[in-house]
Amino acid sequence: MDLLHTVFYFLIVIGVLVSFHEFGHYWVARIVGVKVIRFSVGFGKVLWSYQKNSQSTEYVISAIPLGGYVKMVDEREGEVSVEDLPYAFNRQSVLARVAIVAAGPVFNLLLATVLFWSVLVIGEMGIKPILGEVKQGTIAYKAGLVEGDEIISIDDKLTPIWSEALNGIVSSALDGNKEVKLTVKQFDGVASERFLSFTEDDIKSPEVLYQDLGIKPWSPKLKPIIGNILPESAALDAGLQKGDLVISANNQAVVDWMQWVDIVKKHPGMTIQLVIDRGGVQLPVSITPKKVQIEQGEEGKIGASVYVPEDIQKSMQVEYSLSPFDAIPDAITTTINYSLSTVKMLGKMFVGQASVKNLSGPISIAQYASQSASIGLVAFLKFMALVSVSLGVLNLLPVPVLDGGHLMFFCIEGLVGKPVPEKIQMFFQQVGMSLLLMLMVVAMFFDVQRLFH
Repeated sequence: MDLLHTVFYFLIVIGVLVSFHEFGHYWVARIVGVKVIRFSVGFGKVLWSYQKNSQSTEYVISAIPLGGYVKMVDEREGEVSVEDLPYAFNRQSVLARVAIVAAGPVFNLLLATVLFWSVLVIGEMGIKPILGEVKQGTIAYKAGLVEGDEIISIDDKLTPIWSEALNGIVSSALDGNKEVKLTVKQFDGVASERFLSFTEDDIKSPEVLYQDLGIKPWSPKLKPIIGNILPESAALDAGLQKGDLVISANNQAVVDWMQWVDIVKKHPGMTIQLVIDRGGVQLPVSITPKKVQIEQGEEGKIGASVYVPEDIQKSMQVEYSLSPFDAIPDAITTTINYSLSTVKMLGKMFVGQASVKNLSGPISIAQYASQSASIGLVAFLKFMALVSVSLGVLNLLPVPVLDGGHLMFFCIEGLVGKPVPEKIQMFFQQVGMSLLLMLMVVAMFFDVQRLFH
């Protein structure tokens, strides 16, 4: 059932994003007068098709859901009838061809904006951005931040919930800002400014940045009671249930949740013998935390959250939403910021300043899709928006085979006044295909590595 859950939401994410991407190509092609032969979601064997008549577009769903394509009338790809020549892609102006090719990635970015807008309008519950313990030597400690400070804004943008505050700091740092301004409210209610300073080493990857930043949300001392459990997690495999109270681990008494978290982190891939209290009955349980690769090595995770009593939960939570009109500029800004961050991270990976371990392949995307769907609609929409941004940005890269590679050839044609010779285009497309396959293999390798750790 967990596998079906993962596959189902993966297909929804990929199906929606690919459909929007290809619809962008299709819609603009029809507007400029190019005849579309086939609109396909997926590759390979055709599973379903519809065609009104022999002269209309054929709509297809194919077996391999890792992309799609729009096939247009084009003399370079086969013989074209005399009556269809005016509607051939290759006979259109450079500007028209640029518009058709660019429309796919642009539609992905537009979809991301709509999804971010939906999240802002629907609203989400989040915890207040109040700092927990700030460790010595971290960026936050050097900036003068202390436990109990509430982050009011990042670079003058209000941050009512923790995720907004953390994403604001990380995005600003990854965008290359060496200093980020925070406005914080202290326990006595006095507002003051703090400045986080970053070095090149801090922004090599998000993992390093989170580690060096050294902030976490404040939380009260909570009992080690199991809350929500993720699918395909060590907690689920061990048979833990919501409401289970962890009494001891390897004969060591567990008194609060953070102590339990530390024990789990220190036992990646190692079995822990628990005693739990379930409904007043003490039970022995064996659990083996899954290995998770971090910058410093490995740590354990069981995929379960803490149970927070309702009164404490309400005191820490705040609802964040915007009116439909106010959400528009925020959604646009969010899409732009994530697009720029994606470009900069890809650039850093290309020059070796960031680890290629940041790449995610289809396995990771499927897992994240399933996990976000388990959390709720808002989390799922945000995840789809982020993947849509990545798909749009990646397709705009000037790599032959991708949309950005075709745009590069069209720009050269516009400058020199004639198309790039087909032999040259074919050579660079083969190079681009090789690079793309290498990238996919690397992403799949790290996917599999994460799966077994």
